[in-house]
Amino acid sequence: MTTNQNNPLRQYFRRPSVFISLPSDGKGYAPEDIEFEDENNRELPVYPMTAIDEITTKTPDALFNGSATVEIIKSCIPAIKNPWKVLSCDIDAILIGIKAAGGEDSLTVESKCPKEDCDTTEDYAINLQNLLRSIKSGDYETPYKVGELEVYFKPIDYKVMNEISLEQFNIQAKYSRLAEMENNAERIKANQEALRDITEITMDVLTAAIDKIGSPDGDVEEKEHIVDFLKNCDTKTYEGIRDYNADLRAVSTIRSLDMKCATCEHEYKQQFTLNATDFFA
Repeated sequence: MTTNQNNPLRQYFRRPSVFISLPSDGKGYAPEDIEFEDENNRELPVYPMTAIDEITTKTPDALFNGSATVEIIKSCIPAIKNPWKVLSCDIDAILIGIKAAGGEDSLTVESKCPKEDCDTTEDYAINLQNLLRSIKSGDYETPYKVGELEVYFKPIDYKVMNEISLEQFNIQAKYSRLAEMENNAERIKANQEALRDITEITMDVLTAAIDKIGSPDGDVEEKEHIVDFLKNCDTKTYEGIRDYNADLRAVSTIRSLDMKCATCEHEYKQQFTLNATDFFA
């Protein structure tokens, strides 16, 4: 949104309240995607959300298709010119930074004690700065070696992440009533179709995460050649590539939270996934 440079109230506009460093350190972005004011200090200024941004967070369809998150990032971190290009290893840090810019120090997480004789469920405050410090980026410069090949990976961007999430949702909705199907033959057929759809989207995710494959004959970057290779290589090779990519992505995700039950004092870990669709709710 443009503003009137001559507005006498301009001095009272919101100002950056926090600065964040991207886990990727800005690697993998084109100059038109992110504009760093200082190449030697790549911290990004983060502004608090406006009233319009708050309204945007209450629009379910926009949150679901990712457009709301894109608009909020544009508003709160103007240095990010194309939020759809935000890398998967950076998205959590960016969203947490926006939350922190609004003056919030912690995030409330509901947790149930897993101890067998304790069913305590309570809300716990998770420090946002600690969450930010826990997010790292995987080593995308070191390839996965398999025989004569070297597979180089890259973080997928937010647009691909969102498209994958929508596709996964559609698959879940499509096959949500498999268990209720009375005809055994139809249920088996539907199960096979579901498995094919899941395998296809898994293959798409893996292909999107591969930057190139180096071979004795040169580097292969064409996506159609890479997906053809993934579909025709042996199971061990495919699983090795898939698992290596999963390990890279795991480094960029928020680690399991250390919890302690307030009732029985049992200590345990709880997985935490940041979901942009309800993070600002």
